[in-house]
Amino acid sequence: MTKKTSAISPKRKRKSISYDKYGYFFVAPFFIVFLIFQLYPIFFTFRTSLTDAAGWEKILDNKIIGFGNFAKLFDFGTEISNFFWRSLGNTVIMWVFNFIPQIGMALILASWFTDTRMRLKFQGGFKVMIFMPNIITAATIGILFMSLFNYPVAPVNTLLQQFGLSNAPIEFMRSTPIARGLVSFIQFWMWYGNTMIIMIAGILGISPSLFEAALVDGCSSRQTFWKITLPLIKPILLYNLVTSLVGGLTMFDIPHLMTQGQPDYTTNTVARFIYQQGFETPNNFNIASAASVILFGIIVVCSLILSSIMKDRSDKKVRRMGK
Repeated sequence: MTKKTSAISPKRKRKSISYDKYGYFFVAPFFIVFLIFQLYPIFFTFRTSLTDAAGWEKILDNKIIGFGNFAKLFDFGTEISNFFWRSLGNTVIMWVFNFIPQIGMALILASWFTDTRMRLKFQGGFKVMIFMPNIITAATIGILFMSLFNYPVAPVNTLLQQFGLSNAPIEFMRSTPIARGLVSFIQFWMWYGNTMIIMIAGILGISPSLFEAALVDGCSSRQTFWKITLPLIKPILLYNLVTSLVGGLTMFDIPHLMTQGQPDYTTNTVARFIYQQGFETPNNFNIASAASVILFGIIVVCSLILSSIMKDRSDKKVRRMGK
């Protein structure tokens, strides 16, 4: 038998449409908005911090004077320097007192909601209620708490007097510990639900086989959390730490709406200091810009420190062994 040999025809060129370029059209709006409303203001702020732009007439027609504005803020003993660093201290205190319970509560709730052994009922409803304060505007929350803790007539004062816990109305906003505590509590109440959702997403990203192995080995829920869950969500913890640091150091809305920095400017934050210097008489845009640059530098340095502390050492060892 003879085999027929068929000539191999050349491959036909397939006409295909490349959709790669369309991706640029989808991401272009973000970059345009970022360049106009974020990147340009950042560079403008850096430049303004080096000028004599004090007052509206100088905002466009100004001269470069170097680091004189920074020298004023670092000239300890002067009124403006003391005001700036005192505002920074207030900000750090209120951030610490809202972040520690925030991260603790978020971790506890996230571990409960993801623990298959607990089988909590109505989880969806609880998550919605816990996350709800995060979607309410800060202005609404500020007005709500002002009406609750107002002086002399307010629901909290009325309840305290009815239960015999107070003989006279209390001026809550005149007490430094109470005013700081209220601001810290509101920040905690607004953001712990958001932190919890991020933690839940991180825990659900862990392989279920690890939890099943721990269950077979007889590990308790506490041991599973400390030995498996917490080490594996370090990147998520770092993300929450950095974002909370940025949000805490730029805290403005709640202190501005509720206390106006009172009593005696003990609840005044750095962001409010920048607002006062730039948008209140005499409109020291140069000082406000210099304070913004310093705050930016503090955030960058603290973020790098947190990143180095939270970095997983075991990953480095694995990479070295792999090489």
